[in-house]
Amino acid sequence: MELKGKRIVMTGVTGFIGSHVARLLLEEGAEVYGLVRPSSDNKGRLPVHENMHAVYGSLTEAETCLEAAGPADGFLHFAWAGVNREEIDSPSVQAANVDASLACVRAAEKLGCGIFMDAGSRVEYGIMEDGIMEESRQCHPVNEYGKAKLEFYHRARALCKERGMTFYHLRFFSVYGRGDHPWSIISTLVHKLPRGETVALSACRHRWNFMEISDAARAVVELYRHSDQRAGCIRIVNVASEDTRPLRDFVEEIHRLCKNRGHLEYGTFVQAREGALSICPTVDVLRELTDGTWIEQVSFARGIGKLLDEG
Repeated sequence: MELKGKRIVMTGVTGFIGSHVARLLLEEGAEVYGLVRPSSDNKGRLPVHENMHAVYGSLTEAETCLEAAGPADGFLHFAWAGVNREEIDSPSVQAANVDASLACVRAAEKLGCGIFMDAGSRVEYGIMEDGIMEESRQCHPVNEYGKAKLEFYHRARALCKERGMTFYHLRFFSVYGRGDHPWSIISTLVHKLPRGETVALSACRHRWNFMEISDAARAVVELYRHSDQRAGCIRIVNVASEDTRPLRDFVEEIHRLCKNRGHLEYGTFVQAREGALSICPTVDVLRELTDGTWIEQVSFARGIGKLLDEG
């Protein structure tokens, strides 16, 4: 599909993943209409481009505000409140997210969109004894955030099927890079180790998967590009790297790239509610839906090197 001239509506356009996706779409010649909260602290992330159109309003107002975008080809929904540690387990905050997100599906229908894509999460899978996270497996989310993302998928699936819209529910794994949360393990390590500081860690024996942001953004754009061949298709898609290994391997690699400055203190960090779960995603669906065009380009060493160079 030629993206030049496509009219694409987005929420979360000033977010970590959304802002990178928007830049790629704009580079391809698309017209992007992004919902931006007037009180957002991240307005500086909004891409500066003649084809970038900001529509100001909150997520709860999306259905009304985005009518100003006029007819559109696709809707990318990347906004979601309450992803901080204080609200990630709040039933009321997460329920409000589900309601606002379903309103975005209705907005997509009003705008005449042929495809709706949203940002799901690896936490929807919950506890998998073998760690293998494949899209067809039954999910057992632990926290309210994961439960809400999964509930939205099921309810949005029914709406999109009824309306004949293509629907890709993208389950992102651990995406890192410029603009990531400052409390993430990658952000913490690349900030503290070069300064010679000590980083408290879990035992880091479980398997993990990291994906650099530019690869994640390209995956979204490639999925969109090839979606015209799959009208009405409804799929869950893991957006992840093919590099899965014990977390300690990643940590030690970062330490080496930091010239062994700083100190790693294993076994002193308190685990999240779900504990030390192994993560081993499959990416066969991502390859299938992009007709094999998506290939990971940024190695872990290169991605960390970019962050260290940026300071």
